[in-house]
Amino acid sequence: MKSKTSCRTLGPMLLVIGWLLMIPGQAMAADPQPNAKMDYEAGFYYTVQEGDTLWGLSQRFSDTPWQWPDLWRENKQIPNPHWIYPGDRIRLYRKTAQATAPAAVPVAAPEAQATTPDKKPKPEVDFLYSNIDRVGFIRDPIVKPLGVIFKSLDNKRLVSQDDTVYIRYPEEGKVVDFKPGMRLTVYRNLDPNDKESQAEGTKTGTQHYLLGVVEITKSEADHAMAKVVDNYRAMTIGDRVMAYEPSSPIVRVVDSTPGIQGKIITSEDHTTMMGDLFIAFIDKGSDDHIVPGQIYLIYYQETVPTGVGKEKVTLNPVDIGSLLVLRTEKNTSTAVITSSSRKITAGQPIRTP
Repeated sequence: MKSKTSCRTLGPMLLVIGWLLMIPGQAMAADPQPNAKMDYEAGFYYTVQEGDTLWGLSQRFSDTPWQWPDLWRENKQIPNPHWIYPGDRIRLYRKTAQATAPAAVPVAAPEAQATTPDKKPKPEVDFLYSNIDRVGFIRDPIVKPLGVIFKSLDNKRLVSQDDTVYIRYPEEGKVVDFKPGMRLTVYRNLDPNDKESQAEGTKTGTQHYLLGVVEITKSEADHAMAKVVDNYRAMTIGDRVMAYEPSSPIVRVVDSTPGIQGKIITSEDHTTMMGDLFIAFIDKGSDDHIVPGQIYLIYYQETVPTGVGKEKVTLNPVDIGSLLVLRTEKNTSTAVITSSSRKITAGQPIRTP
């Protein structure tokens, strides 16, 4: 049985998303790292438009309509596959096997609950990253701290959830207006540049490694007391604080900037290898017209001898993964690796799909 809704041609952005959902990913960290444990929600979502059916969406994102029962099964919030409503958000899952139409009687396709409008609105695909407030960045110049942790209650060396810390002002005689209830992000500065970049003087900036959130409980003339209300990573004496700026965990997927050629600087936790849902920094930013929600491909390309004298040839690029931009600075961006088919390392090149 055919769906009443015909499958429409999609733009490059959705074709890329469909490609991403088909890549078998695997995390490949060399050592246990803070973000190696995927205990949070992340993934692509589609917002249902009037006239959509699960049959049509399966065709659109999985290359075959016959996987609509799998799409329904994976979205348990839909009680009846024959009724999906405009505004519903459906999670798009990777295809685990190539589906083919059965030779026998096929499963009936679910109908749309509403009529198809004359002009279908542009499909809305979002990426949900629930831990977006934990995502750091590389910036030049560095953020000027509002204060520094100089002591913890009971003199704990490592500070964690619900602990009390004492924060001094960053400069002698400079008082920051800390008020009870005010929240601050705790961070640490790291050098994200490799030895080659340091030697050449081509450093990209300073990494701001986010550790957690504290809330001011009391303010004195020369310091303030605060309680740790959210702990991403272990804090310690000497860590800095800056303004807390919450971000939306929902990032709208948008078209990528044409002609981008860049590279991965490093992973957020400086792991040797990266895989699915690892945070990475790239050497392109807002000055290069990079914006959150854009998708870029990760690839490798070999130059090898031909076997004739000293002649060499550069082979075609091989795509090995993809990343989605979460936030941007002037010359760098923070991204999440959305898929990987082999190990990804610092220095890996990226390009526009």
